Order: sequence, then structure tokens, then C-alpha cells
Amino acid sequence: QVLLVESGGGLVTAGGSLRLSCAASGRRISMSVMGWFRQAPEKEREFVAAISWSGMSTYYADSVKGRFTISRDNAKNMVFLQMNDLKPEDTAVYYCAASPQGWSPAPASRRRYEYWGQGTQVTVSS
Repeated sequence: QVLLVESGGGLVTAGGSLRLSCAASGRRISMSVMGWFRQAPEKEREFVAAISWSGMSTYYADSVKGRFTISRDNAKNMVFLQMNDLKPEDTAVYYCAASPQGWSPAPASRRRYEYWGQGTQVTVSS
């Protein structure tokens, strides 16, 4: 129904930058809100960023606010996560997710997202 494929992960040194991409296909009504999550070894999956259909509303985890930027290009069915000033604690598998629900009230909730990509590894060395 909805397919999400992440790319752009890799190995960088602290202070570096990466740009993650998520290519989406399927029903557009299932992609009202798009989000990025991450999961480190032995940790639960945590919210990173979310964006509304129009792109006018965004929300970020406190740990990445000011460093990461989420964006989307609906004409190309793409979602992006620009990551700057990367830190070792950013090391994780990053997942793209899609939700058919509207923006309010909880864009950070894992349970609202019905479709997930396979993940892309981001490793930040000291």
C-alpha cells in the first residue's frame, strides 16, 4: 500500500553533516504526516522530527532541535532530513514513517505512524 525507502546514511566524524532521503510510493492520503525516528542498539525507537502535508508545520525532538531540519517535496514524493553538527549520540538506524492522521495532537507518537521504511544506518565517530 505504501512503500518507504531511506537512503543517505553513512559514517561521519563528529561535527559533520548528512542528508537522509526517503522515497515514498503509494496512496498519498496515507502520507499526511511524515516523520523520522531513530533506534540505537539496546534502545527503544525514539522520535526525531515530523512534518505536515503542506510542510508548514514541523516538530523536533529537543535533542536535535537547531541541528536537524525536516523537509518534503510532494511533487517528487520525497522527504528529507538534513543533519548538521552530528554527535556520537546521534548514532542509530534512522527510519522514515508515514501517518494518514492530521497534524494534531501528537506528531511525535510512534503509534500514529502506520508505514515504515527499512532504515538506514548513521554512525558518528569521535
